[in-house]
Amino acid sequence: MKFKNWTLMLLFGLLIGLLAACSGGSDEESDAEGEGTGEEAAEEGEKVLNFTNLEAIPTMDPSLATDESSFIYLAATMEGLYRLDEDTQPSEGMAIDHEVSEDGLTWTFNLREDALWANGDPVTAHDFVYSWQRAVNPDTGSEYGPYMMNGVIKNATAVSTGELPVEDLGVKADGDFTLVVELENPTPYFETLTTFGTFFPLNQKFVEEQGDNFATSADTLLANGPYTMSNWESTSNSWELAKNEDYWDAEAVNMDSLTFEVVKDPQTAVDLYESGEVDRVDLSSDLVDQYATADDYVVSPDTFVYFLKFNQTTSDALANENIRAAISRAFDKQALVDEILNNGSIVANGLVPADFTPMPESGEDFREVSGDLVTYDVEAAQEFWEKGLEELGTDAVELEMLVDDDQTTKLMVEYLSNQLSTNLPGLSINLKQVPKEQRLDLDSNMDYELQVSRWGPDFLDPFTFMNLWTTDGGNNKMGYSSETYDTLVQDTATTLATDNVARYENFLEAEKVLFEEAAIAPIYQASRAQLVSTRVQNVFVNPFGATYEYKWADVGQE
Repeated sequence: MKFKNWTLMLLFGLLIGLLAACSGGSDEESDAEGEGTGEEAAEEGEKVLNFTNLEAIPTMDPSLATDESSFIYLAATMEGLYRLDEDTQPSEGMAIDHEVSEDGLTWTFNLREDALWANGDPVTAHDFVYSWQRAVNPDTGSEYGPYMMNGVIKNATAVSTGELPVEDLGVKADGDFTLVVELENPTPYFETLTTFGTFFPLNQKFVEEQGDNFATSADTLLANGPYTMSNWESTSNSWELAKNEDYWDAEAVNMDSLTFEVVKDPQTAVDLYESGEVDRVDLSSDLVDQYATADDYVVSPDTFVYFLKFNQTTSDALANENIRAAISRAFDKQALVDEILNNGSIVANGLVPADFTPMPESGEDFREVSGDLVTYDVEAAQEFWEKGLEELGTDAVELEMLVDDDQTTKLMVEYLSNQLSTNLPGLSINLKQVPKEQRLDLDSNMDYELQVSRWGPDFLDPFTFMNLWTTDGGNNKMGYSSETYDTLVQDTATTLATDNVARYENFLEAEKVLFEEAAIAPIYQASRAQLVSTRVQNVFVNPFGATYEYKWADVGQE
């Protein structure tokens, strides 16, 4: 998730030119009513692309979404004030333009008057006010609402903690088509924030009519974006995006439909690809060697960083800093990315990814300046381990590791488990592999000990990573708390908000504190090795926000 003018965006520009696509393809055999939804269902002359997805969609409620899949399909069916274009620049969405006050605290958005919801209602400023208030209302239980808005939108923190009513949130409708937003502090990246799913509008009447059923099926969703969702329920393993004829820019939408099917096994996905039933697939490490020389083989760099979360509230062992420091250093990350993943991923020895954002004055990559903060070092790991065991008064530790249930993750965590138990005598790891939606629920409830998790940036600033671990943060969910870390991070959004050089110095220092205290253990920064059919055109890769942009998708010649 980054911006156009940096080095990374130049790389992504090249990447977009090469693949103009980035998301799996799949043909669905049938939906619950027995109607075909793949190429076999397309009438002659219709434009259809078929994709795969690794998991079912966890949620289509923009206030509750926290994961990659949810935000991808929200972005396809909904639209905020702006939408990222092929160059990852904010382009017209529900807003046609905006003005910013001289002090940077008041943003006034002028909305288009021709935008409609799929039920024919106009999209108005009131829809944004309702949605943003709902996202920070503590009764909603949103993680992303407070994470994205606290410290940014005026009074968001006080509203999200119940200290102020939702009506005091700094967002107001000045008539039907003017939205006025008051910020807590100047936020240079605020325009890009408005492209993100948490900031999408909601039709209050529709949401309240659906009640608890809202966003649990295609019939309880209301689109204002390029596509509508069909053949989908919350437990569905297949679904379809159909062109939304009521979308304000429907002429720019080339596809009649896009179909998706959950395929967790990479070999099964490749078999579907080779038979022409799907148009793009992700490759596992063993398949990379087989297809690396193929014309349709593509490796795309990513900004997702994978890490181990240590829940300090459910395990006495993980509440011990030395135990966490030992685990952080006890697995060979280079062998993991080279041999287990084999897809272009790189070792992560910090939190903020490489080639994400440059330092304000020098232009150096943040990751290079911050350096390697926690590396594979068995000797050091065992020293920390012995200290930790002594402090705990034991010679053995048993931990449960919570992970997703796809095949690639299974291979990775089996490797991690073996490395940890081999290099740290007395440690035993029990794997708990569950569907992603269940893992996210367990994470939200802090019902785990050790967890393999990941994070991709939502906007172009280190804050999108660093704000994760502030005390009681909506995404912390592991009991980590550091007054020093909190102050460093919070100052970047308050007292230092207009001093970017000082902000980045704080980010550098905060990242060091994070790993000195062994809050998390970085594993790797992802890349995707894929087979992409030449049929897939103009499906753009976003380096922040929703990973894939389908608005301009088209079908090319095979």
